[in-house]
Amino acid sequence: MSSPDHPAPPVADVRPASVTHHGITVEDPYRWLKDESYPTVDDADVLAYLEAENAYFEAVMAPHEPRVEKIFEEIKARQQPDDANVPVMDGDYYYQWRFEEGGQYRIWSRWPSGRDGAENGPTSDAQVILDEPALAKDVEYFRLGALSVSNDDALLAYSTDTSGAERFTLRIKRLADGEHADDVIENTTGSPVWTTDDTAFFYTVVDDQWRPYQVRLHVLGDSPADDVAIYEEEDSGFFVGISRTASKDYIVISTGDHVTSEVRLIPAHDPGAAPLLVAARRTEHEYAIDHQRDRFVIKTNDTHKNARLATAPNDDPTESAWETLVAGSDEHYIRDFEVFADFIAVEERVEGLDQIRLIDRAGTSSYVEFPESAYTVGIGANEEFETRTLRLGYTSMVTPSTVFDYDLDADSLRTRKVQKIPSGYDGGAYVTERRMAPARDGVRVPVSLVYRQGTPLDGSAPLYLYGYGAYGSAMTPAFSTTRLSLLDRGFVYAIAHIRGGDELGYHWYEAGKLERRTNTFNDFVDVARFLIAEKVTAGGRIAIAGGSAGGELMGAAVNQAPELWGAVAAHVPFVDVLNTMLDTSLPLTPIEWPEWGNPIEDKAAFELIRSYSPYDQLEPGAYPPMLVTAGLNDPRVTYWEPAKYVAKLRTLKTDANPLLLKTNMGAGHGGKSGRFDSLYEVAEEYAFILWALGL
Repeated sequence: MSSPDHPAPPVADVRPASVTHHGITVEDPYRWLKDESYPTVDDADVLAYLEAENAYFEAVMAPHEPRVEKIFEEIKARQQPDDANVPVMDGDYYYQWRFEEGGQYRIWSRWPSGRDGAENGPTSDAQVILDEPALAKDVEYFRLGALSVSNDDALLAYSTDTSGAERFTLRIKRLADGEHADDVIENTTGSPVWTTDDTAFFYTVVDDQWRPYQVRLHVLGDSPADDVAIYEEEDSGFFVGISRTASKDYIVISTGDHVTSEVRLIPAHDPGAAPLLVAARRTEHEYAIDHQRDRFVIKTNDTHKNARLATAPNDDPTESAWETLVAGSDEHYIRDFEVFADFIAVEERVEGLDQIRLIDRAGTSSYVEFPESAYTVGIGANEEFETRTLRLGYTSMVTPSTVFDYDLDADSLRTRKVQKIPSGYDGGAYVTERRMAPARDGVRVPVSLVYRQGTPLDGSAPLYLYGYGAYGSAMTPAFSTTRLSLLDRGFVYAIAHIRGGDELGYHWYEAGKLERRTNTFNDFVDVARFLIAEKVTAGGRIAIAGGSAGGELMGAAVNQAPELWGAVAAHVPFVDVLNTMLDTSLPLTPIEWPEWGNPIEDKAAFELIRSYSPYDQLEPGAYPPMLVTAGLNDPRVTYWEPAKYVAKLRTLKTDANPLLLKTNMGAGHGGKSGRFDSLYEVAEEYAFILWALGL
């Protein structure tokens, strides 16, 4: 396509810079876009360039603003204005969040669980425990991190982030009078965990590089400066987290990277006790532990990469005491589990399909049956340990998000909530299917499709193809209200379940990482070629989208087959892979080496990463229309990666297609924070795609 008249795009300075490793020198003339004072970004030249790109984005998109507004109003009309979750029982109270009509942020309430009908909604004595709109009213960005009520229901610990940098501030609120205690703790992450007597809580702090590295104990009323460090992780490649067992008897300190973990336990009633090491770390051993009061339950990949479940006696959770409860197998991929007083719920995946296995005290397994043949399901919010009801979250490509309560005794599903779409939705008007695309090495890659009834499958329909393919994170087939704006305009929407995710088991993840990373990119391109061959769409009529590691996928796919794509949306894209993996000052670099390789120590890893890193592989030529986004405060994919990528690409592209960079100057990895503000950004993406495809 040719761009209409609009201002000339910004041109970033070229400032010679290079890096040499293993005798190989790599030029990096846009390195200056990384502010050396990061995470503070105050370099005048950097800010001027980002602002110029934002101004260019606004100018180019200005003629399309009516379409953005139209799509935004469509999407907004599908959101329940006063949406609320199904109340969750936790001891003496039901807890619920809700939006006031048109509200951007949630209001959190509770009411006594002993009232008639209390499970269905607030009673007359409902109490607001946290008002997000009030907290967010004077800030550009707001995100609630933790929300943790003390065991005696008297105190609320909560944390907030007002920049997008994911450095949270923790505060304590007295629920009796609504006043705050003097205790204020900065630079936290994750959720605090209360001791049994509620006189103290454990929390995690991040260092200057945003790495969660230390667990501290805070005694209420003491100065945070006096808080004791209970555990400190010395390996810069490991992150630390804390949680509490389902029995509430133990505090769990977990540390690990993407493939290795190590867990310690502290009795919740004795916070001063020395942490008990469950199993010493060894490379590629991942495990997690929970407590069922009279025994421990462990998920471990020690004998099979698809994991097994084991138990250990109450007096010895260490590895030598583990006994198999569910053996690992090639067919059943154990993803997660939760324990309750007299059963265990397990999230599995069998032949790529989610399953919920239930294991009783006798060790007998059964499975929950669901109404569709293809769906996504997971364990929902379950706070009660003594229960015979399991809450589940369910969806499919054509079924709105649904909350089920499964009654174990009656073997029945009770529908508690179905996502409402005020503007209307008829699931029968849409078709979903699953196909298997042959990759170039013969592997068959699953593809989930959804489209409106009557959409021609003769090659004329435009296609929106989404992918991720990293960290073993599956992109499961789920419902989306925003997607309807594409389907109703004749699009086919497809999710490519490429290697690097774990859709087909742990081996599917391993087949897309380290030395096999390029399988991920090849799979995505091969899925597109398959859908073209199947007459689902045609070359040049495909819009592709992905974010973060999926943004890396976008860059690699564009470099490999630019002629296939009619539009590209790369959100906070991880495109400067080599330079990032060489930069140990960044918080995510050491922990990422097991995923991508360590190019500092390994020449083969250096050469491989360089061979696919989208920024490094840009060459002169024609490129499709591209929309690239960034977040100035993003600690995960730093703003300069997309900025450098766009700056370099501007000098190399030989076409007249639009290349836009939009940087959220007051947000981070997830973009804008309000529920409607974030939807507006989706509308911008869709309007850009429709324009780029000439629709």
